[in-house]
Amino acid sequence: MYFSISIVIFALLLVFVFATGRRRSAMKKVCSMTCQEKCRLLDDLLAPFGYCYLECQDIISTRIDAWQRNMGYTALFDRAASHFNMVLDSLAVYFPYRDKTWLIEFWKGQYGINTGAEVGIYHSDRLLADEELRIALFQAADDQEMLPLSFELAGKCPLASVAKTTWWLTAFCMGQFSDPGELSMNISIRFPDCEMRCSFVNALHHAGMSKDHIRVCGNMVHISFCGAQRKKYGFFERLSRRLSQFSNRLFCRVFLLITRPFTTTLDRLLYLYFLLPFAFRRTITPRRYRRRRRG
Repeated sequence: MYFSISIVIFALLLVFVFATGRRRSAMKKVCSMTCQEKCRLLDDLLAPFGYCYLECQDIISTRIDAWQRNMGYTALFDRAASHFNMVLDSLAVYFPYRDKTWLIEFWKGQYGINTGAEVGIYHSDRLLADEELRIALFQAADDQEMLPLSFELAGKCPLASVAKTTWWLTAFCMGQFSDPGELSMNISIRFPDCEMRCSFVNALHHAGMSKDHIRVCGNMVHISFCGAQRKKYGFFERLSRRLSQFSNRLFCRVFLLITRPFTTTLDRLLYLYFLLPFAFRRTITPRRYRRRRRG
């Protein structure tokens, strides 16, 4: 899940917020609602953006019917991530299965003002050559192709634990800052048959995953995706990632400062919605998707 907030906008909003009486009114609205009313309202607000709120863990996740499903996936998204304040470790696993090239990819890291992680399932419409993988557009798995997924995300402490049969499993902890190398994911995937499981495990090895980090039990595969990614970045990419992390840390502090009367994601987001609806939309909607939707 990819959040972006402008420093200039927030600087102006800070002046506005603390110079008016809107804070008191917004706080009163949030405090007057029951927990059920808050959850229902937040889910209604998040649904058009493809997200949902998980009350039991106070995190944001994604819906199976998220509109992002129609976007598919291309490796260009990962290469451009740092330009949208997403500083991530990722592992793309391409493997053949039933006359198609499949992709299961893992991500963990900082998504703007969120620490988060994702597992996505995609495939092409045919078998692809190696040189096509970095430019091909993959489509999201159909309903009958979705797999039972689960992962646990942890940093210095456990952060999230999610499980669902889906094409895209995510967890985002809002207002939390982390470096990708500090995070670990324990991922489990149940495959429908031995053929798909074997093809995936072979591709995992080919992608550089250590055998020590893979455990197979029947058609269930458990992966430990942890530590810093051993990927070499060019000078400008390293610079972009560092600048993005600098601004992400600042964004987190500003978000927590503006919403500081509250401590949960549920209350913070509703408070921001009542206080500054425009800032709420900017917090939820990623720039790259907003541009595509307008197009």
